[in-house]
Order: sequence, then C-alpha cells, then structure tokens
Amino acid sequence: MFTGIIQAIGQVATIEAKGLDSRFYIKTGALDLSDVAIGDSIATNGICLTAVSLPGDGFWADVSGETLKKTSFKQIKVGSRVNLEKAVLPTTHLGGHLVSGHVDGLGKIIERSHAGRSIHFKIKAPDTLAKYIAAKGSICVNGISLTVNEVNGAMFELNIVPHTLDETTLSSAQSGDEVNLEVDIIARYLERLLLGDKAAETTGQQGVTMALLAENGFLT
Repeated sequence: MFTGIIQAIGQVATIEAKGLDSRFYIKTGALDLSDVAIGDSIATNGICLTAVSLPGDGFWADVSGETLKKTSFKQIKVGSRVNLEKAVLPTTHLGGHLVSGHVDGLGKIIERSHAGRSIHFKIKAPDTLAKYIAAKGSICVNGISLTVNEVNGAMFELNIVPHTLDETTLSSAQSGDEVNLEVDIIARYLERLLLGDKAAETTGQQGVTMALLAENGFLT
C-alpha cells in the first residue's frame, strides 16, 4: 500500500528481456534504501514492483508481459525517469490517499497549459473508469496522489503546483503522453457493496446502474 506522495525520481538504467517479461534495473537517486529488503514493494510510476535484488544504488524488478501491455511501462526505455515511493509503514503520514499500486488503465494527456505558476492538465481517462472519477476527489496519476479539479465525461482536469512539478516527472509530461491511472479504491469498494447479493452473479451486468441506485434509495 502507498500514499501517492512521491519520495524520489529514479531512472531506468537497464532493461533485460526475459521471454514475454522483462527485468528492469532502476537507479533510485535520493530514495533511501536502507530500510528496503528483497521482496519489498516500491511503487514505480504508480506500479507496485517487487525488489528482487538490491545492488546498492537501486533495485532490480521483474515486470510481467501483462504489466508491459497494460501500463505506460510499454513505452519506458533506458534513461526514462520514473516516480518512486516505498510502501507505507504504520507510522507513515498519509499525506495523499490510499493507493494500491495496481494500475486501472491508461489515460492520455490532451492538453498542458500554464495557470499562473502552476501547470494545468486535461487528461482523457478510459470510458470504463469515468464513473470512478469525481470533482474534488482523488486520483493517482503515474503514482502521484492528485485532486481532480473538474470532470467532463471521461475528461478530467488537474492543477499541478510548482512543488509537485519539481519533485515528480510531471514537469516533463506533454500533450499526447500516456499516464498510468489508479482510481480511488473506496469508489471501487462502494460499487461492489452496492451490488449486494448481485455481486455473486457470474452473468449479466455487474456494474452499478440507475435501477440499482434507485433500488437502494439513492434516487428519488
């Protein structure tokens, strides 16, 4: 589990093809690895990776073919910068929101513009994720816990303050870039809870519908 508060920017140093999978060596820069052991998790651009070796200035991690196909890691190359966060401890300040490190889908940056000292982003999410994104709610973009400013269909807008730009890879993000998205896990659990006994059904529509909301008293 993570918070979406980036602790350092790392850099991909080596990529080794392993059949359908790949093994990545990521130099961790200013990230303190003194309390990290083999088998621990490190969120890398929002993807929960397991450290399989710790040579000293970084970590090796195996990345499955599924992850390569479904996330922005398919575009990562040697030299790419990545956002890093170690897994939370019981004493960790929860400065962002609860993040699992499991990417729900790829978004696409549609527009980047200046807004005073901040940068304004418009991002198009996959249509299937639109229902989980709410104005003033939380979303994780490339591992960064952010607050959604506005939502219009599957499009959402963000204002990124100078500190976040300085401390994450969003400083170099441009229109057309794909980004890893993880929606608020509370929204996912709420959807599942609303299904009630229907959650056990293996056929038919599983999502929350207007009829289901009405049935549970959310519509009048």
